[in-house]
Amino acid sequence: MEYQEKLYAVGKIPGGFIKREGRPTDRAILASRLIDRPLRPLFPKGFYNDIQVVATVLSVEQDVQPDVLAMIGSSVALSISEAPFAQPTGSVAVGLVDGEYVLNPDCAQRDKSRMALIVAGTKDAVMMVEAGANEVSEEEMLGGILFAHEQIKKIVSFISDIANEIGKEKMEPVVYHPDDTLAEKVRAYAFDKVVGALDTFDRKEREKRSDLVKKETIEAFKEEYPDGAKDIDAILYAITKEIVRDKIINKKIRPDGRAQDEIRPIWSEVGVLPRTHGSGVFTRGQTQVMTIATLGTISEAQTLDGLTLEESKRYMHQYNMPPFSTGEAKPMRGVGRREVGHGALAERALEPVLPSEAEFPYCMRLVSEVISSNGSTSQASICASTLALLDAGVPIKKSVAGVAMGLIKDDSTGNIAILTDIQGLEDFLGDMDFKVAGTRDGITAIQMDMKIKGIDREILTRALEQARKGRLFIIDKMDETLREPRAELSPYAPRIITFKINPDKIREVIGSGGKVINKIIADTGVKIDIEDDGTVFIASPDSAAAAEAKRIIDGIVKEIEVGDVYLGTVVGIKEFGAFINLKPGTDGLLHISRIANKRVEKVEDVLSMGEQVLVRVIDIDPKSGKISLTRKDMLPPDKD
Repeated sequence: MEYQEKLYAVGKIPGGFIKREGRPTDRAILASRLIDRPLRPLFPKGFYNDIQVVATVLSVEQDVQPDVLAMIGSSVALSISEAPFAQPTGSVAVGLVDGEYVLNPDCAQRDKSRMALIVAGTKDAVMMVEAGANEVSEEEMLGGILFAHEQIKKIVSFISDIANEIGKEKMEPVVYHPDDTLAEKVRAYAFDKVVGALDTFDRKEREKRSDLVKKETIEAFKEEYPDGAKDIDAILYAITKEIVRDKIINKKIRPDGRAQDEIRPIWSEVGVLPRTHGSGVFTRGQTQVMTIATLGTISEAQTLDGLTLEESKRYMHQYNMPPFSTGEAKPMRGVGRREVGHGALAERALEPVLPSEAEFPYCMRLVSEVISSNGSTSQASICASTLALLDAGVPIKKSVAGVAMGLIKDDSTGNIAILTDIQGLEDFLGDMDFKVAGTRDGITAIQMDMKIKGIDREILTRALEQARKGRLFIIDKMDETLREPRAELSPYAPRIITFKINPDKIREVIGSGGKVINKIIADTGVKIDIEDDGTVFIASPDSAAAAEAKRIIDGIVKEIEVGDVYLGTVVGIKEFGAFINLKPGTDGLLHISRIANKRVEKVEDVLSMGEQVLVRVIDIDPKSGKISLTRKDMLPPDKD
């Protein structure tokens, strides 16, 4: 699935030397994932033909979300094609404005909405949910999902009409199945061996036993089926899936021995990296994530320039999962779609609790490094990020935790098992991945993907309630490590002073070609950013240096008044007097008659270029603004 953003769609020309769209933006990658996730389960299992769907954004109206339309368009394309696509899907966006659900909200409604929800599904069931929210309740979220599904049914009906009218005949899929005779023989030989291999709660021991069973089985059928290794592997996988799912649904036994609503042992720590601005480690079972928080100035915020108006993002969350976290050796070739998606989910989960720019004038970058993975790493990233922010002294409103829910459904009996805090094997062999993040008071993010053809209201209700209980348990555990933000920032974090000046004075502070502001930066070693409204940000690890820079700027923007005394610098000497620089960009005239208490024949006899002199303002011309100075009453009577 490829989602392409073309800047001509909003009347923009790409920047750079080439003037052509480059690699996909994070927004485009996330849109590609949104489109792909509800469509993939609707292809036959074992169908391995390549299918590519390309959604290109040709024209954009700012009030319409192009990713939602791309989801619908992709469903239409597959429905009318010969691809063995089971049934059409529809997609909608839903907002929650003033307590009412809004279908496909416009820009103004999205700004006021407490929820940004995207739902995709078939006529019978929900297939995918993606949401960010401002602490909405489980009931509000469920209501939004069900409201969306009612609208989706209309879209699905519309697509079905199109497919019936112009759709091609569906191809007969060539589906890979292992040889039936071999399957029976392998099952008879290895079933009990697989049961024995899975009869341990230790993951490493289970994997070791399973690998041994695989080797023994391949060896046992090597003569009769010399090329059967691939088929045997697939058969053993099917047997493993059957056994694990049966134990969970009918015997209530999970692979690690937990109850269905039980969370793995939790351990967490903060301040583990001494040189960083903040760090937190969150461990849940064999999943461990470390998140590092870095604070910067507002000028370091990420600039977003795409199909929307150019804007900046002061909070960034990035997620990395190196191959060693799963005990594998693979090439590391940059960030993949999965990493972008998990980072965006964690970012969305924490956004509602972050302080405003006025409350905390910093740019924040969080990086989650997966150290060990056995499921739910994205949710562990959310928990570790909360701890890192608290450790960094960021005044977040509340702690946020995330938990991944799973579903095992027996189609023959209709029995289901909803699992809290799924681990890798349960995720791999299960039917649903349902991630819920939030505070004690409500949901801040949701991501749901179905591997079967949807779930109903009852399952959603149970999953949300079970997730709420799990989330509260995790927050309690995190609070034992760190409940409140640190009182002080790290000594290595910049100290930022924020104040306002008259916007008309900005050019005086900057100076010609940046001369004035660059001198302040060079003299004090601080970073200075000035916004168009006159807001000034001064950042420095040294609070004294920041205070000195503020003092200089205050002096520059201060209106000069008659009677003010300045220690100025001689910047020009003429026959009639000397020009004294009072502050950057402002000079005054010290007339020769006012240089000393006695007659001065030549200015050079008393003053020299670059000399600092104490002067007082005696007059300011109301029309020209010229400033007249005196030095006489600044000197003792017998002093020149």
